[in-house]
Amino acid sequence: MGSPVRAAQAGRTDGARAGETAAGRGPASTTPRVKNGRRAERLAPYVLIAPAVLIIVALRLWPLGLGVSFSFTGDGERNGAPVGFDNYAELIDDPLFRTALRNVGWLVLLLPVAVAIPGLLATFIYLRVPGHPFFRSVYFFPAVLSPVIVGAIFNLLLAFDGPLNALLGSSGIGPVDWLGDPDVAIFSVVGVHIWATAGMALVVFLAGFATLDPALLDAARVDGASLARMIWHVIIPGLTRTIQFVVVTTMIGMLTSMFGLLYVMTSGGPEGSTYLPEYYIWIQQGQMSRPALASAASTVLFLVMLVVGLLQVGLLRRAGRED
Repeated sequence: MGSPVRAAQAGRTDGARAGETAAGRGPASTTPRVKNGRRAERLAPYVLIAPAVLIIVALRLWPLGLGVSFSFTGDGERNGAPVGFDNYAELIDDPLFRTALRNVGWLVLLLPVAVAIPGLLATFIYLRVPGHPFFRSVYFFPAVLSPVIVGAIFNLLLAFDGPLNALLGSSGIGPVDWLGDPDVAIFSVVGVHIWATAGMALVVFLAGFATLDPALLDAARVDGASLARMIWHVIIPGLTRTIQFVVVTTMIGMLTSMFGLLYVMTSGGPEGSTYLPEYYIWIQQGQMSRPALASAASTVLFLVMLVVGLLQVGLLRRAGRED
């Protein structure tokens, strides 16, 4: 009897050891598969963004680098020869380019107006003012018009003997040379640009309102808050990221998308008062045949956009944290 019992115990012991060995081998056998799966998970995001990164590098960063390098070469008799910072020194001495940079400063100062107008319109539509579907369509309509068409329309409206001055004359106000006065022309063109592009910013604001909690507005109404207080204390803090996006894209649009209006409405005049960097670049490249100087101006425009954009985002983020 003892011998069979010992044999059974030995069998159970050997079976337990075999099970332990098999259990020990199990994780080891699946470890490479687990590691491969984790490696694939880590690499998946990079694989997904790789095409976009390649496109940006090939079509944006590489040409940008070539343009910056080309800006340190000469034009005309010194075509292709290294000239150091001569092109940048010439830009500083050029009164037209200084006027273009001064106008960029005006654009920065007018940027809050360009953002506030579509923001307020989107607020009224979101609060469902009477006829809000109609107003939504009307406000967006200018965004589908070509800048050439917009410029031609406002050339007629803002002419010295045009309808706007006729209306001012009937009100007892003297006519204004909207496009012929050097002190007024740039503001006329910028105002037209804001009118033409407000519809796209309006759509972005409406998309931002879709993420806003309606309970916050309801609570503000119950507390008796006025519209101005609701905008300042509820809507603006709730749309901080949307406002950041609209501010940056609006500024970029004002610096890089006004060529059509400038060309049709003023052609840079009067007396060069409506020059912006992009129009200056086109003049140097297309009419003066000075591509190296145009590349230098393009580099300066890129740096201005970068600095202004970073400052704006930084200020908006700080304001959001304070709220």
